[in-house]
Amino acid sequence: MLSSVLPIDKYRGAVVEDLQLPPAFSLPSDESISRAIELAYDRDFSHIPVLNHDRRPLGYVDVAALKTKWEAGSANPSDSVIKYMTKFKREASQPYTLITPSTPLTDLEGFLQHNIFALVTDYDRKFVLAVATSHDLENFVSRRGI
Repeated sequence: MLSSVLPIDKYRGAVVEDLQLPPAFSLPSDESISRAIELAYDRDFSHIPVLNHDRRPLGYVDVAALKTKWEAGSANPSDSVIKYMTKFKREASQPYTLITPSTPLTDLEGFLQHNIFALVTDYDRKFVLAVATSHDLENFVSRRGI
């Protein structure tokens, strides 16, 4: 009877840290797009966070879209990634959602329903520790047999 009252946590209380994500890879805002594409393919990443000189997240680069623009000749290989990045929205109407290593996976799943990926940061939001995606959650579930 109790299980019909409480929602079932399919992640069994697991948190972001349990995903065992690789350390974040990010780009400085002045990195060239040719280098960004090369680094992304070396690491098999589809989206890469872009940081300012203080290492604060500014936005992200969609690697496939950037490569398409480059191949079409609409992006110069020496251009900076900041020119082609998608900026993070920082408005009062869209407050920043803090995702840390101790964030429950159920919360991460909810966040990823409306976002391509999540930046996992320290509690003070000073460092990007990792990038989490829906694919990471799927892998976790399949590994655990949940």
